[in-house]
Amino acid sequence: MKTKAIILAAGMGTRMGSPLPKVLQEICHRPMIDILLESVRKADISDITVVVGPNMDNVKEVVAPCKTVLQQDRLGTAHAVLAAETEIEPFDGCVLILFGDQPLFLPETIQKMHEKCLSGSDIVVLGFIPDDARRYGRLVMGSDGLDAIVEYKDATDAQRAIKLCNSGVMCVNGRYLLPLLKQIKNENAAHEYYLTDIVALAKQSGLRRDVVIGDADELHGVNTPEELELAEAIYKKRMNIC
Repeated sequence: MKTKAIILAAGMGTRMGSPLPKVLQEICHRPMIDILLESVRKADISDITVVVGPNMDNVKEVVAPCKTVLQQDRLGTAHAVLAAETEIEPFDGCVLILFGDQPLFLPETIQKMHEKCLSGSDIVVLGFIPDDARRYGRLVMGSDGLDAIVEYKDATDAQRAIKLCNSGVMCVNGRYLLPLLKQIKNENAAHEYYLTDIVALAKQSGLRRDVVIGDADELHGVNTPEELELAEAIYKKRMNIC
């Protein structure tokens, strides 16, 4: 069964204090998106599309020969995936959705999600339990799997008490991805189209929703220079670089 990967990389990362797009910030002298691409390829996924924003020719050059598509307006994660609509038209396979500012995924974790999807899960979400969960969405589990992903800013106090958090990464049955994406609305605090809403829609449709647990270090995201420094430290330890 064919598998595609969509990497969301349209954010400029203004908090980085650099004119470079965020995914081109370097870890051990490598653009961090290059490190992520290496892991995806090691997981035997070669059909990769990168979603970029306007004026990101430098990102296109770094990710070549991967395909790129343009997200003209940044209206949320679901909107970003829809920018790749021509690449995710319903097909008999899995679509892995990743974020270019989370460069530390291991090929083994990608393969674990992929295998779960191939075994019958229609949506596989990668969850984790961080030391500090204040800014993460929560995974709300039910009797038949994952019921919903609730963004922190939209969560109730009871939902914020849930320890299992959302990494953002998911693997979706290609037959259902596009129809589900087109049902997502922007009725939330940020007025954005959240990819996370796909889970509740899948539940309504009777689709199977499962969770795979990842390691917090592996799911470290980069939004600030301090987070970039920590990502480099994690990477150096992993690669045994002094």
